[in-house]
Amino acid sequence: MTTFRTATLLAVPLAALAAGTAPAPLRAQELRVGLSAPVTSIDPHFANAAPNSSFARHIFDPLVVRAPDGRPVPNLALSWTALEDNLWEIRLRPGVKWHDGRDFTADDVVFTFGRAPNVPNSPASFGGSLRTVKAVEAVDPLTLRITTSAPTPNLPIDLAAIAIVSRHAGEGASTADYNSGKAAIGTGPYKLVSYASGSSIEVSRFDGWWGPRQDWEKVTFRIIPNPGARTAALLSGDVELIAAPSSSDLPRLRQEANIRIFERQGSRALFLSPDFSRTGESSYITDNDGKPLPTNPLRELKVRQALSLAINRQGLAERVQQGMAEATGQWMPPGAFGHNPAVPVPAFDVARARALLAEAGYPQGFRITLHASNDRYPADAQTAQAVAQMWSRIGVATTVETLPFATYLTRMAKQEYSIVQNSWGSSTGEAGSVLLNIVHSYDQPRRLGASNDTRYANAALDAQIAEALSTMDPALREQRVAAAVKASVDDLALIPMILFKNAWAARRPLTYEPRMDEQTLAMGIRREN
Repeated sequence: MTTFRTATLLAVPLAALAAGTAPAPLRAQELRVGLSAPVTSIDPHFANAAPNSSFARHIFDPLVVRAPDGRPVPNLALSWTALEDNLWEIRLRPGVKWHDGRDFTADDVVFTFGRAPNVPNSPASFGGSLRTVKAVEAVDPLTLRITTSAPTPNLPIDLAAIAIVSRHAGEGASTADYNSGKAAIGTGPYKLVSYASGSSIEVSRFDGWWGPRQDWEKVTFRIIPNPGARTAALLSGDVELIAAPSSSDLPRLRQEANIRIFERQGSRALFLSPDFSRTGESSYITDNDGKPLPTNPLRELKVRQALSLAINRQGLAERVQQGMAEATGQWMPPGAFGHNPAVPVPAFDVARARALLAEAGYPQGFRITLHASNDRYPADAQTAQAVAQMWSRIGVATTVETLPFATYLTRMAKQEYSIVQNSWGSSTGEAGSVLLNIVHSYDQPRRLGASNDTRYANAALDAQIAEALSTMDPALREQRVAAAVKASVDDLALIPMILFKNAWAARRPLTYEPRMDEQTLAMGIRREN
């Protein structure tokens, strides 16, 4: 665990660093990439976390993938057809080989669907993407039929989240077997060479891949959580591309003749998740004398409203994130499926926030600890500290404790915190992803609320979400999803703050097609002729 410290800028100007260090040459078929967040496991089903899912795309193929603009496109599945509201037929790509030379078949998908929601000790399950899958039948080696328990119009999009693993390598294999490489046999464009947790991952080109031949024979991913260190690695030539360059470095990077910046509006929101699992005392909430409060104040709507109104979202976006985020009152950007124009950016109103605290029975406020990661999102620790200062102004004296993401995620899944700074990037490109995985009541047997780590529960909203996500008519479904978004925000199941913009920086002559889903893929890195 670490306490917050103000980030320091590079002591040496970027231009001087670039001029003073001879960059390492870009080898013809070797690529080095600097990642901003750790990949906590090679097991593609261990944790539904963006860094893990992004890396998994190199080793394992899903049935469906999302294009850079978020559209679903065929991958291992060539086509999908709804034969009935509750019955889908999926035609698989022929001629696909596993890294060990064996044939990919429908039986591997059947095995994957049984494994993905049931990985032991998973801190964030993939069960939500398979929540309605009732039965999977391999009709023949290249045809699947999926029976769902309810109409599921988003099923093809949901399947983009599920990496397909082989039965022959995965049956009986543990997460440790994937991390060691023993079970990391995929159909993807690259094969695992080595994995050093929190440090680096090396892959080599799989020349038997069914897709186009990859440009890179060898790719090394370096985990560099510190943004200044990432920038330095790029400028020195230690890496050729970095994810999430520091917003404070971007203006100067744009002036570097040998650096290119690639940007796109993302679908990741940063929000606060209050604890709903405790009605009584919480170890991280006390009165102003340090004595535990007898009841959890975060279950009071007026308290949550006060905390929301105390946040200057525009200030977070412009000053803390330095323009690489937008203020928001929901979790999808305008134009996205389910974005509700009737949900505005909440007002910044300190006086009203104090009044609401008094109305809720806390005229003198209270003390609370806000937990956050310190190596996962751009300026995550700095943002948490800024929020703490804003809350302190309304009488909620806030301490910030930050941790490495892997530790933070594990403890959050055990409901150890009172309130957390959390984030979700919609892998489906629509608002229903958060409704399903975070807002819906936690229901492990039904694979609902798989990432609802704060145990928010609202039976009426659950029913509203279920109706929306089972509506086959697209226009009506979007109306219902948008209505559920508003209901969730009205009750402050979570407190949205900002939407991130995605950015990458690369050394010439490399190019990268920026992605809405923030994934950093070697398959998208090209050498410009």
